[in-house]
Amino acid sequence: MSEWTDAIVGERMTVDREFSERVRDSRFSNQEWGLVMTATEFEIENADDPETARVVADTSKVPQILPALEEMSSQTGAVPGAGGGDAGGRSSGSGGIVSTLKEALFGGGGGGGADDEKLDAAEELTAEYAERLQERLEANGKWEQVRIAYQE
Repeated sequence: MSEWTDAIVGERMTVDREFSERVRDSRFSNQEWGLVMTATEFEIENADDPETARVVADTSKVPQILPALEEMSSQTGAVPGAGGGDAGGRSSGSGGIVSTLKEALFGGGGGGGADDEKLDAAEELTAEYAERLQERLEANGKWEQVRIAYQE
């Protein structure tokens, strides 16, 4: 299935640029959104049916990175809901954001007390991103080719 994702790299880059304003208006900073997107995989639901096939975001791994999102917020002084913006990658002491990400993705940062609001916001935003990606693929006449590549 990696061939289909290779085929949409250019489209994703364009959607990323177009979507940046939406991210700025969200509760996520650019760094947080980047982490959410790293934990999100895209799939094509109902790929065998051209009428109902859709790009969807699989956010099942996002809960694993919630501790890292919280750490990023605390390190950058981000205020939830105050809009994104990139805080320049400030870190607080040993390890910083890289260690926080590793801990969240590979263990050590137990998910107790996951922030349901942040998870819901991430799921909504990734679903919106998937919808825009779908629209872009259709508008550029690439959707059918991508849908077929996904099935192979």
